[in-house]
Amino acid sequence: MQERYRRNLIEGEKAGQRYRLVIPQTALAGRAGELLGRRAGTSIDFQDYREYHPGDDIRTIDWNIFARSDKLTVKLFREEVHPHLDLIIDTSRSMDLENSPKADATLALAGLLASAATNAGCSHNVWLAGEGFRRVENDTHRPSAWSGIEFDGRRGLDDAHAIFPPQLRRLAIRVLISDLLWPEDPRVTLRKFADGAAAMHVIQLLAQDDLDPPDPGSIRLEDAESGQSLDLAIDATLQQRYRDALKNHQQAWHDACRQHGVRITTLVADQLNPSLHRLEEMELIAPE
Repeated sequence: MQERYRRNLIEGEKAGQRYRLVIPQTALAGRAGELLGRRAGTSIDFQDYREYHPGDDIRTIDWNIFARSDKLTVKLFREEVHPHLDLIIDTSRSMDLENSPKADATLALAGLLASAATNAGCSHNVWLAGEGFRRVENDTHRPSAWSGIEFDGRRGLDDAHAIFPPQLRRLAIRVLISDLLWPEDPRVTLRKFADGAAAMHVIQLLAQDDLDPPDPGSIRLEDAESGQSLDLAIDATLQQRYRDALKNHQQAWHDACRQHGVRITTLVADQLNPSLHRLEEMELIAPE
C-alpha cells in the first residue's frame, strides 16, 4: 500500500476523533448492558432456518432436515451484538487519476468514519470494489493499521458485486464512497447495497476537474478502466452538454436514493475539510 494512502488514513483517523457516528434506532434492538440484535447468532434463542452457505458453522446444520430433503439447512439464533458500520469503497482506477485528490480524500473520509464509529461503540468492516469485493486487511482495527488498499479496479460496483458480493451485516449502517461516474442504473445498484441495512448513506466524492468541463481546444480522453481513448474538439456547446449530462446523472442518483430511503451528498475532494458539515447535515456523524 502506498505511503500516501496511509498518511491520509492517519489524518482521517485523527479528524474522526472529534466525531461520533450517528446510530439509527433501527440498528438497535434494545440495550441492557449489551445490545440484543435481530441478526442470527450463537445464543440459545432459536429464530429461523436458512440454506447452508460455505463457511457456516457446521454445528448449526439441522441434520433431520437434511435426512428428509437432502438439503443442508442451518438453524438461526438471536445474538447479542453491537451496532456495526460497513464501509464500501470504490477503488476503481478513476478514483486515483494522476493529480486527482479523490483517492486521498476517499481514504481520509474512510479513516474519519471508522474513527467516529469507534467513538460510538460501533464495530466496522471495510469493503473494496475491484475484481469482486474484498475486505481491507486489519479492517476491524484502527485505520492506521489497515493494509492492502489499491485503486486498481477495472469494474463498476455492479460488475464487482456479480463476481463476489460483499458480506454486509444485516441491520448495519452502510456508507458507499464513490465518484459514481459509471453508467450502471443507480436503482439496481442501491437495491443490492441498501437491502437489509439499518441506514445507508452515499457519498459522491468528485474532484473539481469532474465538475468543470475541459477548456476549449483539442483533447484526448482515456478511460481509466478500459484504456480506450477518444479525441474530441471541445467548444462551448460540448461544455454545456457535459454539464447537462453530469446534472442529469446526479439527479438520477438522487431520485434512486429517495426511492430507497438512502441519504446522499456530494463532496468536492479538493475542498474536503470545509465540506465535512455536509456529513452532519445528512445525520451520518455528530460532534463528540
